[in-house]
Amino acid sequence: MRPLTLALIVACAIANPLGAKLSVPNVFTDHMVLQRDQANPIWGSSTPNDDITVTLAGNVISTRADRDGSWRAKLPPLPAGGPHTLSIKGSDFIEINDVLVGEVWFCSGQSNMEWPLISSYGAEVEIAAANQPQIRLLSVERNGADTPQEDIDGVWQVCSPETAQHFSAIGYFYGKTLNDALDVPIGLIDNAWGGSMAESWIPLDTLAADERYAPLLEHWEERLANFDEEAYEAFLLEFKEWEAAGYPQPGLNWNNTVHPVTGQHRPANIYNGMVHPFTGYGIRGVIWYQGESNGGRADQYKHLFPLLVETWRDKWGQGDFPFYWVQLADYGSEANEPGENGWAELRDAQTSSMDLLANSGQAVIIDIGEGRDIHPRNKMTVANRLVRWPLAKDYGFDIAYQSPRYKSMELDGNKIRITFDHVSDQGLYSFDTTEIKGFSIASDDQNFVWAEAKMVDKNTVEVWSKEIEAPTAVRYGWAQNPVVNLYDRNGLPVTPFRTDSWKLQSDGKAID
Repeated sequence: MRPLTLALIVACAIANPLGAKLSVPNVFTDHMVLQRDQANPIWGSSTPNDDITVTLAGNVISTRADRDGSWRAKLPPLPAGGPHTLSIKGSDFIEINDVLVGEVWFCSGQSNMEWPLISSYGAEVEIAAANQPQIRLLSVERNGADTPQEDIDGVWQVCSPETAQHFSAIGYFYGKTLNDALDVPIGLIDNAWGGSMAESWIPLDTLAADERYAPLLEHWEERLANFDEEAYEAFLLEFKEWEAAGYPQPGLNWNNTVHPVTGQHRPANIYNGMVHPFTGYGIRGVIWYQGESNGGRADQYKHLFPLLVETWRDKWGQGDFPFYWVQLADYGSEANEPGENGWAELRDAQTSSMDLLANSGQAVIIDIGEGRDIHPRNKMTVANRLVRWPLAKDYGFDIAYQSPRYKSMELDGNKIRITFDHVSDQGLYSFDTTEIKGFSIASDDQNFVWAEAKMVDKNTVEVWSKEIEAPTAVRYGWAQNPVVNLYDRNGLPVTPFRTDSWKLQSDGKAID
């Protein structure tokens, strides 16, 4: 055999490692759900130039594999229903059974989205009632990669007590409510990863194209260049021994147990391994719960998180699909005095994202966190507040969906009147006690003190303090674990806010 011919054979084998075998990635398996009422791409690999026929629900689509063996077809929009059989014929034959058409939601973020149903409040009752064959679940195995991947480890499963208990609790409650309300199949894709940074969910070239992230990327280049695997393994062993001993003394940082090369902190890692394989798959939208890991960089998060959303929408090619997120809960010790706090700043950044992103929304849970645990177990309430957004905005239900939000302020002598948007006709009220809690007030010296407050009308609160003669700014819920009790009478808590634009501790901070 001539060397040139051998080289060509090797090159073809590299270009098409699966040879003649027709294949699709694991996003297409038995029990899958396709998004209703929109065209749905189907893709895979085969022999180069192979003629491919895709058949579903009476629709027959023909396409051809390219010179590398990659192929892609697009199914026409279908109404909710099923089960159907998806047949793919080329050099081989693939049959995917029990395919439903309905509403598909992507469930991403860090550990509070990843948190399983079995570890949440009311788990026994919910698991017992989890025989929900119209709901389908896909859990994605963790995979941090330095290059974009084409497949994931995971398969679609029918929702049952056995499969639901280890699925995202927020995802499950969210999907169950949608299924009950819409009476159509629901597909839920859980690809959350605990402790993940927002930058790990964004492609590297996207980050590199923006000079604001140059310090962050330079930090990671230096970290990887100086990474000592042996030292890492030694620390990991020390941490496990310290953990097994019951954390006898402080000092060992959990973040140092994350592998810098393959872990969930490195920029683009999760996008490459757990998002890229899905781009283009038909979805209705995304729900998101993340931010704790970026809590010290709120100023950066103001543009980093919107960049994440815009990039995903661009990569999917399905327009400005809905993107709804959960604001950080209360956590840690209650503050004795008002002051600056990274989590309060991060919540403010999350809220501001609604002004930058079309078709977006935020669920406020400042009242249901647990001071001693970063993972509040009341995931049902989180999901109930989150699911209000699609029910109202995407599915036409006439219900309240947005927490009251700061609109404007007016000086009145030694008092400031705060007016809120998104208040129902029933108006605001203070929960549990007539005393309104959570406000602080300051003059031009920028030193905040706790404030008194009273309702003026259904959407206006008057705030003051005997210690401040000439107030200029008000804040509400501005702490990591604030004591707050102001609600709309529909049960949605007032969104934490500040009226000032004074410099914050995270301003200009690019890395932790």
